[in-house]
Amino acid sequence: MTGRIGFDNEKYIAEQSAAILQRIERCGDKLFLEFGGKLLYDYHAARVLPGYDPNVKMRLLQNLKDKIDIILCIYAGNIEQKKMRADFGISYDADALKLIDDLYERGISVCAVVITRFEGQPAAIQFRDKLTRRGILVHTHKFTKGYPTDLEVIVSEDGYGANPYIPTTKPIVIITGPGPGSGKLATALSQLYHERKRGIKAGYAKFETFPIWNLPLMHPVNIAYESATADLRDFNLIDSYHLDAYNEKSVTYNRDIEAFPLLKRIIEKITGGQCVYKSPTDMGVNRAGFGIVDDDAVRRAAIQEIIRRYFRYSCEYAMGLIDKGTVERAELIMKDIGARSEDRAVVMPARRVAEELRAPGKGDNGICCGAALELRDGTIIIGKNSSTMHAAACLIINAAKHLAGIPASIDLLPKSVIESLNYFKRTVLEGNRLSLDLEETLIALSISCTTNPTAQAAIEKLKDVRGCDVHTTHIPTSGDEAGMRKLGLNLTCDPEFATRNLFHN
Repeated sequence: MTGRIGFDNEKYIAEQSAAILQRIERCGDKLFLEFGGKLLYDYHAARVLPGYDPNVKMRLLQNLKDKIDIILCIYAGNIEQKKMRADFGISYDADALKLIDDLYERGISVCAVVITRFEGQPAAIQFRDKLTRRGILVHTHKFTKGYPTDLEVIVSEDGYGANPYIPTTKPIVIITGPGPGSGKLATALSQLYHERKRGIKAGYAKFETFPIWNLPLMHPVNIAYESATADLRDFNLIDSYHLDAYNEKSVTYNRDIEAFPLLKRIIEKITGGQCVYKSPTDMGVNRAGFGIVDDDAVRRAAIQEIIRRYFRYSCEYAMGLIDKGTVERAELIMKDIGARSEDRAVVMPARRVAEELRAPGKGDNGICCGAALELRDGTIIIGKNSSTMHAAACLIINAAKHLAGIPASIDLLPKSVIESLNYFKRTVLEGNRLSLDLEETLIALSISCTTNPTAQAAIEKLKDVRGCDVHTTHIPTSGDEAGMRKLGLNLTCDPEFATRNLFHN
Protein backbone atom coordinates (compact mmCIF):
# COMPACT_ATOMS: atom_id res chain seq x y z
CA MET A 1 0.00 0.00 0.00
CA THR A 2 1.41 3.39 -1.00
CA GLY A 3 -1.00 5.56 0.98
CA ARG A 4 -1.19 7.95 -1.99
CA ILE A 5 -4.44 9.86 -2.47
CA GLY A 6 -5.79 9.68 -5.99
CA PHE A 7 -9.21 11.30 -5.60
CA ASP A 8 -10.47 14.67 -4.34
CA ASN A 9 -13.94 14.29 -2.78
CA GLU A 10 -14.64 18.01 -2.42
CA LYS A 11 -13.84 18.72 -6.05
CA TYR A 12 -16.05 15.82 -7.06
CA ILE A 13 -19.02 16.99 -4.94
CA ALA A 14 -18.76 20.50 -6.42
CA GLU A 15 -18.59 19.17 -10.00
CA GLN A 16 -21.36 16.62 -9.49
CA SER A 17 -23.74 19.03 -7.74
CA ALA A 18 -23.34 21.58 -10.52
CA ALA A 19 -23.95 18.95 -13.22
CA ILE A 20 -27.18 17.74 -11.59
CA LEU A 21 -28.51 21.28 -11.08
CA GLN A 22 -27.69 22.18 -14.70
CA ARG A 23 -29.55 19.10 -15.89
CA ILE A 24 -32.72 19.98 -13.99
CA GLU A 25 -32.65 23.42 -15.65
CA ARG A 26 -32.37 21.72 -19.01
CA CYS A 27 -35.21 19.26 -18.35
CA GLY A 28 -37.81 21.67 -16.97
CA ASP A 29 -39.91 21.22 -13.85
CA LYS A 30 -38.69 17.82 -12.68
CA LEU A 31 -35.75 15.47 -13.22
CA PHE A 32 -35.94 11.71 -12.68
CA LEU A 33 -32.35 10.75 -11.94
CA GLU A 34 -31.55 7.04 -12.14
CA PHE A 35 -28.84 6.35 -9.55
CA GLY A 36 -26.64 3.43 -10.61
CA GLY A 37 -24.12 1.75 -8.32
CA LYS A 38 -24.20 1.93 -4.55
CA LEU A 39 -25.64 5.01 -2.89
CA LEU A 40 -23.86 4.21 0.37
CA TYR A 41 -20.75 2.21 1.25
CA ASP A 42 -19.40 2.13 -2.31
CA TYR A 43 -16.29 0.14 -1.46
CA HIS A 44 -15.51 -0.73 -5.07
CA ALA A 45 -15.13 2.97 -5.87
CA ALA A 46 -13.06 3.47 -2.71
CA ARG A 47 -10.69 0.67 -3.71
CA VAL A 48 -10.11 1.82 -7.31
CA LEU A 49 -10.04 5.56 -6.48
CA PRO A 50 -7.78 5.89 -3.39
CA GLY A 51 -9.14 8.67 -1.20
CA TYR A 52 -12.72 8.27 -2.45
CA ASP A 53 -15.17 8.49 0.44
CA PRO A 54 -17.46 5.41 0.18
CA ASN A 55 -20.32 7.67 1.32
CA VAL A 56 -19.53 10.69 -0.85
CA LYS A 57 -22.75 10.26 -2.87
CA MET A 58 -24.71 10.53 0.37
CA ARG A 59 -22.86 13.77 1.18
CA LEU A 60 -23.87 14.97 -2.27
CA LEU A 61 -27.53 14.16 -1.58
CA GLN A 62 -27.37 15.87 1.81
CA ASN A 63 -26.20 19.03 0.03
CA LEU A 64 -29.25 18.76 -2.26
CA LYS A 65 -31.74 17.33 0.24
CA ASP A 66 -34.13 20.30 0.00
CA LYS A 67 -34.48 19.55 -3.72
CA ILE A 68 -34.78 15.74 -3.76
CA ASP A 69 -37.27 12.94 -3.26
CA ILE A 70 -36.10 9.32 -3.24
CA ILE A 71 -37.83 6.25 -4.68
CA LEU A 72 -36.21 2.91 -3.88
CA CYS A 73 -36.66 -0.01 -6.30
CA ILE A 74 -36.08 -3.70 -5.70
CA TYR A 75 -36.68 -6.58 -8.09
CA ALA A 76 -39.16 -9.13 -6.70
CA GLY A 77 -37.06 -11.98 -8.07
CA ASN A 78 -34.05 -10.85 -6.02
CA ILE A 79 -36.20 -10.91 -2.89
CA GLU A 80 -37.48 -14.39 -3.72
CA GLN A 81 -34.00 -15.75 -4.51
CA LYS A 82 -32.37 -14.07 -1.48
CA LYS A 83 -29.70 -12.49 -3.67
CA MET A 84 -26.76 -11.38 -1.54
CA ARG A 85 -24.73 -8.19 -1.33
CA ALA A 86 -21.28 -9.68 -0.86
CA ASP A 87 -19.54 -6.74 0.84
CA PHE A 88 -22.10 -6.80 3.70
CA GLY A 89 -23.02 -10.48 3.64
CA ILE A 90 -26.74 -9.55 3.65
CA SER A 91 -29.55 -10.09 1.16
CA TYR A 92 -30.80 -7.38 -1.21
CA ASP A 93 -34.07 -6.97 0.70
CA ALA A 94 -32.16 -6.55 3.97
CA ASP A 95 -29.89 -4.05 2.21
CA ALA A 96 -32.96 -2.10 1.09
CA LEU A 97 -34.15 -1.90 4.71
CA LYS A 98 -30.68 -0.82 5.80
CA LEU A 99 -30.60 1.87 3.10
CA ILE A 100 -33.92 3.29 4.29
CA ASP A 101 -32.55 3.45 7.85
CA ASP A 102 -29.26 4.99 6.73
CA LEU A 103 -31.03 7.68 4.74
CA TYR A 104 -33.37 8.48 7.63
CA GLU A 105 -30.43 8.84 10.02
CA ARG A 106 -29.00 11.44 7.65
CA GLY A 107 -32.21 13.43 7.48
CA ILE A 108 -33.44 12.06 4.14
CA SER A 109 -36.70 10.13 3.78
CA VAL A 110 -37.66 7.57 1.13
CA CYS A 111 -41.01 8.64 -0.27
CA ALA A 112 -41.84 5.19 -1.68
CA VAL A 113 -40.53 1.68 -2.31
CA VAL A 114 -41.33 -0.05 -5.61
CA ILE A 115 -41.21 -3.83 -5.94
CA THR A 116 -40.58 -4.33 -9.64
CA ARG A 117 -41.57 -7.20 -11.95
CA PHE A 118 -43.91 -8.33 -9.21
CA GLU A 119 -45.80 -11.56 -9.94
CA GLY A 120 -47.11 -12.40 -6.49
CA GLN A 121 -43.87 -13.97 -5.21
CA PRO A 122 -44.47 -15.01 -1.57
CA ALA A 123 -41.21 -13.50 -0.28
CA ALA A 124 -41.98 -10.22 -2.08
CA ILE A 125 -45.46 -10.12 -0.52
CA GLN A 126 -43.94 -10.66 2.93
CA PHE A 127 -41.40 -7.87 2.26
CA ARG A 128 -44.21 -5.53 1.12
CA ASP A 129 -46.29 -6.29 4.20
CA LYS A 130 -43.32 -5.74 6.53
CA LEU A 131 -42.71 -2.27 5.08
CA THR A 132 -46.39 -1.31 4.88
CA ARG A 133 -46.95 -2.17 8.53
CA ARG A 134 -44.05 0.09 9.45
CA GLY A 135 -45.59 3.05 7.63
CA ILE A 136 -43.56 2.87 4.40
CA LEU A 137 -45.46 3.49 1.15
CA VAL A 138 -44.99 0.46 -1.14
CA HIS A 139 -46.04 0.03 -4.77
CA THR A 140 -45.75 -3.01 -7.01
CA HIS A 141 -45.00 -2.89 -10.74
CA LYS A 142 -45.55 -5.80 -13.08
CA PHE A 143 -43.43 -6.43 -16.16
CA THR A 144 -44.18 -3.62 -18.65
CA LYS A 145 -46.64 -4.85 -21.24
CA GLY A 146 -45.28 -4.66 -24.79
CA TYR A 147 -41.66 -4.19 -23.72
CA PRO A 148 -39.34 -4.02 -25.61
CA THR A 149 -40.85 -4.25 -29.11
CA ASP A 150 -44.30 -2.64 -29.07
CA LEU A 151 -43.74 1.08 -28.44
CA GLU A 152 -47.43 1.91 -28.80
CA VAL A 153 -48.30 -0.43 -25.92
CA ILE A 154 -45.29 0.44 -23.75
CA VAL A 155 -46.17 4.14 -23.77
CA SER A 156 -49.88 3.74 -23.09
CA GLU A 157 -52.34 3.14 -20.27
CA ASP A 158 -51.71 -0.61 -20.71
CA GLY A 159 -47.93 -0.17 -20.40
CA TYR A 160 -46.40 2.47 -18.14
CA GLY A 161 -49.86 3.77 -17.40
CA ALA A 162 -50.76 0.50 -15.66
CA ASN A 163 -48.24 1.26 -12.94
CA PRO A 164 -49.50 3.34 -10.00
CA TYR A 165 -48.44 6.97 -9.97
CA ILE A 166 -46.10 7.90 -7.12
CA PRO A 167 -46.62 11.52 -6.03
CA THR A 168 -43.40 13.50 -5.53
CA THR A 169 -43.00 17.14 -4.56
CA LYS A 170 -39.31 17.98 -5.17
CA PRO A 171 -37.68 18.93 -8.51
CA ILE A 172 -35.17 16.06 -8.40
CA VAL A 173 -36.39 12.49 -7.90
CA ILE A 174 -33.63 9.99 -7.17
CA ILE A 175 -34.46 6.47 -8.37
CA THR A 176 -32.15 4.02 -6.62
CA GLY A 177 -31.96 0.37 -5.61
CA PRO A 178 -29.74 -2.20 -3.89
CA GLY A 179 -28.18 -3.58 -7.08
CA PRO A 180 -28.30 -3.96 -10.87
CA GLY A 181 -31.53 -5.13 -12.47
CA SER A 182 -33.68 -3.58 -9.75
CA GLY A 183 -36.06 -1.89 -12.22
CA LYS A 184 -34.84 1.69 -11.75
CA LEU A 185 -35.08 2.63 -15.43
CA ALA A 186 -38.61 1.27 -15.88
CA THR A 187 -39.74 3.07 -12.71
CA ALA A 188 -38.20 6.36 -13.88
CA LEU A 189 -39.87 6.11 -17.30
CA SER A 190 -43.20 5.14 -15.72
CA GLN A 191 -43.05 8.25 -13.53
CA LEU A 192 -42.02 10.36 -16.53
CA TYR A 193 -45.11 9.10 -18.38
CA HIS A 194 -47.44 9.95 -15.50
CA GLU A 195 -45.94 13.41 -14.95
CA ARG A 196 -46.23 14.32 -18.64
CA LYS A 197 -49.89 13.23 -18.57
CA ARG A 198 -50.38 15.70 -15.73
CA GLY A 199 -48.79 18.51 -17.72
CA ILE A 200 -45.52 18.50 -15.77
CA LYS A 201 -42.44 19.08 -17.90
CA ALA A 202 -40.16 16.31 -16.67
CA GLY A 203 -36.96 14.70 -17.93
CA TYR A 204 -34.68 11.73 -17.34
CA ALA A 205 -30.94 11.40 -16.66
CA LYS A 206 -28.58 8.75 -15.39
CA PHE A 207 -25.97 8.98 -12.63
CA GLU A 208 -23.57 6.03 -12.70
CA THR A 209 -19.94 6.22 -11.60
CA PHE A 210 -18.47 3.44 -13.75
CA PRO A 211 -17.26 3.15 -16.38
CA ILE A 212 -15.82 6.66 -16.25
CA TRP A 213 -16.72 8.15 -19.62
CA ASN A 214 -13.79 10.56 -19.94
CA LEU A 215 -11.05 8.05 -19.09
CA PRO A 216 -9.51 5.93 -21.87
CA LEU A 217 -11.30 2.72 -22.78
CA MET A 218 -8.39 0.57 -21.55
CA HIS A 219 -7.71 2.58 -18.39
CA PRO A 220 -7.39 0.14 -15.42
CA VAL A 221 -10.26 1.89 -13.57
CA ASN A 222 -12.60 1.12 -16.47
CA ILE A 223 -11.20 -2.41 -16.83
CA ALA A 224 -11.84 -2.91 -13.09
CA TYR A 225 -15.53 -2.22 -13.79
CA GLU A 226 -15.53 -5.02 -16.38
CA SER A 227 -13.96 -7.32 -13.80
CA ALA A 228 -16.50 -6.32 -11.14
CA THR A 229 -19.35 -7.20 -13.53
CA ALA A 230 -17.80 -10.34 -15.03
CA ASP A 231 -20.80 -12.32 -13.80
CA LEU A 232 -23.10 -10.01 -15.82
CA ARG A 233 -20.79 -10.25 -18.87
CA ASP A 234 -20.69 -6.46 -19.13
CA PHE A 235 -17.98 -4.93 -21.30
CA ASN A 236 -16.89 -1.38 -22.05
CA LEU A 237 -16.79 0.19 -25.48
CA ILE A 238 -16.54 3.55 -27.20
CA ASP A 239 -19.91 5.30 -27.37
CA SER A 240 -20.45 5.20 -31.15
CA TYR A 241 -23.50 7.47 -30.92
CA HIS A 242 -21.44 10.12 -29.12
CA LEU A 243 -18.60 9.79 -31.61
CA ASP A 244 -20.97 10.24 -34.55
CA ALA A 245 -22.77 13.22 -32.97
CA TYR A 246 -19.79 15.15 -31.60
CA ASN A 247 -16.66 13.52 -33.06
CA GLU A 248 -15.59 12.96 -29.46
CA LYS A 249 -14.56 9.66 -27.87
CA SER A 250 -16.27 8.64 -24.65
CA VAL A 251 -16.60 5.33 -22.82
CA THR A 252 -19.82 3.54 -21.97
CA TYR A 253 -20.80 -0.12 -21.64
CA ASN A 254 -22.70 -2.61 -23.76
CA ARG A 255 -26.08 -2.49 -22.02
CA ASP A 256 -26.30 1.31 -22.37
CA ILE A 257 -25.45 1.10 -26.08
CA GLU A 258 -27.98 -1.70 -26.61
CA ALA A 259 -30.73 0.14 -24.73
CA PHE A 260 -30.17 3.62 -26.20
CA PRO A 261 -32.17 3.40 -29.46
CA LEU A 262 -35.26 2.07 -27.69
CA LEU A 263 -34.84 4.42 -24.73
CA LYS A 264 -34.56 7.41 -27.04
CA ARG A 265 -37.75 6.40 -28.88
CA ILE A 266 -39.62 5.86 -25.60
CA ILE A 267 -38.62 9.31 -24.32
CA GLU A 268 -39.69 10.90 -27.61
CA LYS A 269 -43.02 9.06 -27.44
CA ILE A 270 -43.63 10.12 -23.83
CA THR A 271 -42.64 13.77 -24.35
CA GLY A 272 -44.16 14.13 -27.79
CA GLY A 273 -41.01 15.76 -29.13
CA GLN A 274 -37.40 15.26 -30.10
CA CYS A 275 -35.16 13.59 -27.49
CA VAL A 276 -32.50 16.05 -26.33
CA TYR A 277 -29.97 13.23 -25.97
CA LYS A 278 -27.86 12.07 -28.91
CA SER A 279 -25.92 9.39 -27.05
CA PRO A 280 -25.81 7.32 -23.85
CA THR A 281 -23.01 9.63 -22.67
CA ASP A 282 -25.38 12.60 -23.09
CA MET A 283 -27.81 10.97 -20.66
CA GLY A 284 -25.23 10.78 -17.90
CA VAL A 285 -24.35 13.39 -15.28
CA ASN A 286 -21.22 11.59 -14.16
CA ARG A 287 -18.25 13.68 -12.98
CA ALA A 288 -16.09 11.14 -11.16
CA GLY A 289 -13.28 11.50 -13.68
CA PHE A 290 -12.86 15.15 -12.70
CA GLY A 291 -12.18 14.12 -9.10
CA ILE A 292 -9.05 12.12 -10.00
CA VAL A 293 -5.92 13.99 -8.89
CA ASP A 294 -3.28 11.24 -9.18
CA ASP A 295 -3.73 9.03 -12.22
CA ASP A 296 -0.83 6.72 -11.35
CA ALA A 297 -2.28 6.03 -7.87
CA VAL A 298 -5.70 5.08 -9.25
CA ARG A 299 -4.13 2.91 -11.97
CA ARG A 300 -2.21 0.92 -9.38
CA ALA A 301 -5.26 0.60 -7.12
CA ALA A 302 -7.47 -0.52 -10.02
CA ILE A 303 -5.05 -3.27 -11.00
CA GLN A 304 -5.14 -4.55 -7.42
CA GLU A 305 -8.95 -4.55 -7.58
CA ILE A 306 -8.87 -6.61 -10.78
CA ILE A 307 -6.70 -9.21 -9.03
CA ARG A 308 -9.01 -9.11 -6.01
CA ARG A 309 -12.07 -9.78 -8.20
CA TYR A 310 -10.37 -12.79 -9.74
CA PHE A 311 -9.82 -14.28 -6.28
CA ARG A 312 -13.39 -13.52 -5.25
CA TYR A 313 -14.91 -15.19 -8.31
CA SER A 314 -12.60 -18.20 -7.87
CA CYS A 315 -13.90 -18.69 -4.32
CA GLU A 316 -17.53 -18.20 -5.37
CA TYR A 317 -17.05 -20.85 -8.05
CA ALA A 318 -15.58 -23.26 -5.48
CA MET A 319 -18.67 -22.67 -3.32
CA GLY A 320 -21.02 -23.36 -6.25
CA LEU A 321 -22.34 -19.80 -6.49
CA ILE A 322 -21.29 -18.90 -10.05
CA ASP A 323 -20.37 -20.61 -13.30
CA LYS A 324 -16.90 -21.39 -14.62
CA GLY A 325 -17.25 -18.81 -17.39
CA THR A 326 -17.26 -15.96 -14.87
CA VAL A 327 -13.94 -17.10 -13.37
CA GLU A 328 -12.43 -17.53 -16.83
CA ARG A 329 -13.52 -14.03 -17.83
CA ALA A 330 -12.07 -12.51 -14.65
CA GLU A 331 -8.79 -14.38 -15.23
CA LEU A 332 -8.65 -13.23 -18.86
CA ILE A 333 -9.20 -9.61 -17.82
CA MET A 334 -6.41 -9.90 -15.25
CA LYS A 335 -3.98 -11.41 -17.76
CA ASP A 336 -4.90 -8.86 -20.46
CA ILE A 337 -3.60 -6.03 -18.26
CA GLY A 338 -0.42 -7.98 -17.52
CA ALA A 339 -1.24 -8.80 -13.89
CA ARG A 340 -0.88 -12.05 -11.95
CA SER A 341 -2.53 -13.19 -8.75
CA GLU A 342 0.90 -13.14 -7.09
CA ASP A 343 1.19 -9.39 -7.77
CA ARG A 344 -0.94 -8.86 -4.69
CA ALA A 345 1.72 -8.31 -2.02
CA VAL A 346 -0.01 -10.41 0.67
CA VAL A 347 -0.51 -13.56 -1.42
CA MET A 348 2.94 -15.19 -1.33
CA PRO A 349 3.63 -14.48 2.39
CA ALA A 350 0.33 -16.17 3.31
CA ARG A 351 1.08 -19.16 1.10
CA ARG A 352 4.59 -19.52 2.56
CA VAL A 353 3.14 -19.67 6.07
CA ALA A 354 0.74 -22.45 5.04
CA GLU A 355 3.58 -24.33 3.33
CA GLU A 356 5.70 -24.14 6.49
CA LEU A 357 2.80 -25.58 8.49
CA ARG A 358 2.69 -28.56 6.14
CA ALA A 359 6.17 -29.60 7.27
CA PRO A 360 6.06 -32.82 9.38
CA GLY A 361 4.86 -32.23 12.92
CA LYS A 362 3.87 -28.59 12.46
CA GLY A 363 0.26 -28.73 11.21
CA ASP A 364 -2.84 -28.78 13.39
CA ASN A 365 -4.56 -32.08 12.54
CA GLY A 366 -3.67 -31.60 8.91
CA ILE A 367 -5.21 -28.09 8.73
CA CYS A 368 -2.57 -25.70 7.38
CA CYS A 369 -3.91 -22.17 6.96
CA GLY A 370 -1.84 -19.05 6.46
CA ALA A 371 -2.82 -15.37 6.43
CA ALA A 372 -0.97 -12.13 5.65
CA LEU A 373 -1.80 -8.42 6.04
CA GLU A 374 -0.06 -5.40 4.53
CA LEU A 375 -0.01 -2.37 6.81
CA ARG A 376 -0.14 1.16 5.43
CA ASP A 377 3.64 1.53 5.66
CA GLY A 378 4.17 -1.66 3.63
CA THR A 379 4.97 -3.91 6.58
CA ILE A 380 3.72 -7.48 6.10
CA ILE A 381 2.19 -9.21 9.12
CA ILE A 382 1.54 -12.96 9.06
CA GLY A 383 -0.70 -15.33 11.01
CA LYS A 384 -1.25 -19.08 11.11
CA ASN A 385 -3.86 -21.38 12.55
CA SER A 386 -3.33 -23.31 15.78
CA SER A 387 -5.30 -25.45 18.18
CA THR A 388 -6.51 -22.26 19.94
CA MET A 389 -6.98 -19.72 17.15
CA HIS A 390 -7.86 -19.43 13.46
CA ALA A 391 -5.22 -17.98 11.13
CA ALA A 392 -7.29 -14.79 10.65
CA ALA A 393 -7.56 -14.30 14.43
CA CYS A 394 -3.84 -14.87 14.91
CA LEU A 395 -3.12 -12.41 12.09
CA ILE A 396 -5.14 -9.57 13.61
CA ILE A 397 -3.68 -10.18 17.09
CA ASN A 398 -0.17 -9.99 15.57
CA ALA A 399 -1.04 -6.82 13.65
CA ALA A 400 -2.44 -5.15 16.77
CA LYS A 401 0.69 -6.07 18.73
CA HIS A 402 2.95 -4.67 16.02
CA LEU A 403 1.05 -1.40 15.76
CA ALA A 404 0.94 -0.96 19.55
CA GLY A 405 4.60 -1.89 20.01
CA ILE A 406 3.74 -4.90 22.18
CA PRO A 407 6.37 -7.69 22.20
CA ALA A 408 5.31 -10.86 20.39
CA SER A 409 5.99 -12.91 23.54
CA ILE A 410 3.19 -11.20 25.48
CA ASP A 411 -0.22 -12.92 25.32
CA LEU A 412 -3.10 -10.48 24.86
CA LEU A 413 -5.63 -13.16 25.77
CA PRO A 414 -4.90 -14.99 29.03
CA LYS A 415 -4.80 -18.77 28.80
CA SER A 416 -7.68 -18.95 31.29
CA VAL A 417 -9.92 -16.92 28.95
CA ILE A 418 -9.18 -19.16 25.98
CA GLU A 419 -9.75 -22.30 28.06
CA SER A 420 -13.06 -20.92 29.34
CA LEU A 421 -14.23 -20.17 25.79
CA ASN A 422 -13.14 -23.61 24.60
CA TYR A 423 -15.09 -25.22 27.44
CA PHE A 424 -18.18 -23.15 26.59
CA LYS A 425 -18.00 -24.08 22.89
CA ARG A 426 -17.39 -27.76 23.58
CA THR A 427 -19.67 -28.41 26.55
CA VAL A 428 -22.50 -25.87 26.31
CA LEU A 429 -22.73 -25.31 22.56
CA GLU A 430 -21.64 -28.86 21.75
CA GLY A 431 -19.33 -27.64 19.02
CA ASN A 432 -16.57 -29.64 17.37
CA ARG A 433 -14.35 -26.73 16.32
CA LEU A 434 -12.88 -25.24 19.47
CA SER A 435 -10.29 -22.79 18.12
CA LEU A 436 -11.42 -19.16 18.15
CA ASP A 437 -12.44 -17.44 14.94
CA LEU A 438 -11.74 -13.74 14.41
CA GLU A 439 -15.12 -12.47 15.59
CA GLU A 440 -14.89 -14.51 18.80
CA THR A 441 -11.30 -13.34 19.34
CA LEU A 442 -12.24 -9.67 18.96
CA ILE A 443 -15.05 -10.05 21.51
CA ALA A 444 -12.73 -11.82 23.95
CA LEU A 445 -10.06 -9.17 23.44
CA SER A 446 -12.51 -6.32 24.07
CA ILE A 447 -13.69 -7.97 27.30
CA SER A 448 -10.06 -8.39 28.41
CA CYS A 449 -9.58 -4.62 28.09
CA THR A 450 -11.43 -4.06 31.37
CA THR A 451 -8.58 -5.64 33.34
CA ASN A 452 -5.68 -5.58 30.87
CA PRO A 453 -4.26 -2.19 29.74
CA THR A 454 -2.08 -3.95 27.15
CA ALA A 455 -5.17 -5.41 25.48
CA GLN A 456 -6.73 -1.93 25.51
CA ALA A 457 -3.68 -0.51 23.72
CA ALA A 458 -3.93 -3.26 21.09
CA ILE A 459 -7.67 -2.69 20.56
CA GLU A 460 -7.12 1.03 19.94
CA LYS A 461 -4.67 0.23 17.13
CA LEU A 462 -7.15 -1.92 15.24
CA LYS A 463 -8.56 1.26 13.69
CA ASP A 464 -5.28 1.53 11.76
CA VAL A 465 -5.88 -1.66 9.77
CA ARG A 466 -9.01 -0.32 8.05
CA GLY A 467 -8.54 -0.40 4.30
CA CYS A 468 -5.51 -2.72 4.47
CA ASP A 469 -5.10 -5.75 2.19
CA VAL A 470 -5.38 -9.28 3.59
CA HIS A 471 -4.97 -12.70 1.99
CA THR A 472 -5.76 -16.11 3.43
CA THR A 473 -4.90 -19.48 1.92
CA HIS A 474 -8.42 -20.76 2.48
CA ILE A 475 -12.04 -19.62 2.26
CA PRO A 476 -12.75 -18.08 5.68
CA THR A 477 -15.42 -19.25 8.08
CA SER A 478 -18.39 -16.94 8.62
CA GLY A 479 -16.89 -15.66 11.88
CA ASP A 480 -13.56 -14.85 10.23
CA GLU A 481 -15.21 -13.16 7.26
CA ALA A 482 -17.56 -11.11 9.44
CA GLY A 483 -14.67 -9.98 11.64
CA MET A 484 -12.58 -8.86 8.69
CA ARG A 485 -15.55 -7.09 7.13
CA LYS A 486 -16.19 -5.15 10.35
CA LEU A 487 -12.53 -4.16 10.53
CA GLY A 488 -12.78 -2.80 6.98
CA LEU A 489 -10.14 -5.11 5.48
CA ASN A 490 -9.82 -5.82 1.75
CA LEU A 491 -9.82 -9.60 1.77
CA THR A 492 -8.81 -12.10 -0.87
CA CYS A 493 -8.61 -15.89 -0.44
CA ASP A 494 -7.31 -18.88 -2.28
CA PRO A 495 -10.24 -21.06 -3.43
CA GLU A 496 -9.48 -23.79 -0.92
CA PHE A 497 -11.53 -25.06 2.03
CA ALA A 498 -9.99 -25.23 5.49
CA THR A 499 -11.45 -28.71 6.16
CA ARG A 500 -13.06 -31.57 4.25
CA ASN A 501 -16.32 -31.07 6.15
CA LEU A 502 -19.24 -30.15 3.88
CA PHE A 503 -21.12 -28.47 6.76
CA HIS A 504 -19.67 -26.19 9.38
CA ASN A 505 -21.70 -24.14 11.81
